[in-house]
Amino acid sequence: MWVWSKLSAVKWVDAWEERFYGNPNSVISGIKGGKSVRVEVYCETQGGALEIQEQFGGTVRELKSRNWVVMSAPKAEPLMIRGRLIISQVEVAEGTYPDKKVIVVPPEMAFGTGDHPTTATCLRLLVDYSESVPSGWSCLDLGTGSGVLAIAGKLLGAGEVKAFDFDAKAVEVAALNIERNQITGIEIFEADVFEWENSQRFQVVAANLFSTVLVEALPLMTKWIESKGRLILSGILAEQWQEVLDKAEECGFQLVSDKKIGKWMTASFDAP
Repeated sequence: MWVWSKLSAVKWVDAWEERFYGNPNSVISGIKGGKSVRVEVYCETQGGALEIQEQFGGTVRELKSRNWVVMSAPKAEPLMIRGRLIISQVEVAEGTYPDKKVIVVPPEMAFGTGDHPTTATCLRLLVDYSESVPSGWSCLDLGTGSGVLAIAGKLLGAGEVKAFDFDAKAVEVAALNIERNQITGIEIFEADVFEWENSQRFQVVAANLFSTVLVEALPLMTKWIESKGRLILSGILAEQWQEVLDKAEECGFQLVSDKKIGKWMTASFDAP
């Protein structure tokens, strides 16, 4: 057993929680004084711990005994989305959920197992959109993480689907999940939202990103979405929602719906 650990300022707790959400082997502990936290991820292999270190720095050490409290943490129950999708962290026997599409997304080193409020609400909005348009709509997933939104889009009737993330590990995990769920027709690649060269427009653009990134990237999204297309934004802390909304409206997007779950906001917009 190996453990990766890193000390971080307490202001970054939300970012660490989001990055490792759904990973039962992650622990975030407060440090006396209240200004810092210790982030730890327990790994079966040294290689797994070193991969995290390569991304985030920190230290790696071997443990002589297992942390059974962490390792025995239960998997999340399967999540049903609008009666059409089942998101599960473990393989599901065929026929368990008749007439529903099942997506298996194990908790790995990429955000988006489906049970986080931001991801789950994005999935619900994708289902709602898919029921209002003919199949074959095109979809762009910005900051794809585990790939669950791209996979869901394909299962819900999307034709062309593109998905990318700036994190090479996330792209690797997303590609594995696409293969695991036997999905074809998704173009997955590594890219930076601010450097990606694209002239194509999509009917749906989904972006589950940090608020600061969304605010800067919204002007770019106007060039990537079809007129009257649907924009889905998430990853927004409630206290940052007004700034994101103001920027979206400044770019010509019209609010269709917004939903607050806990401290997180998700919203959909019609494109100009």
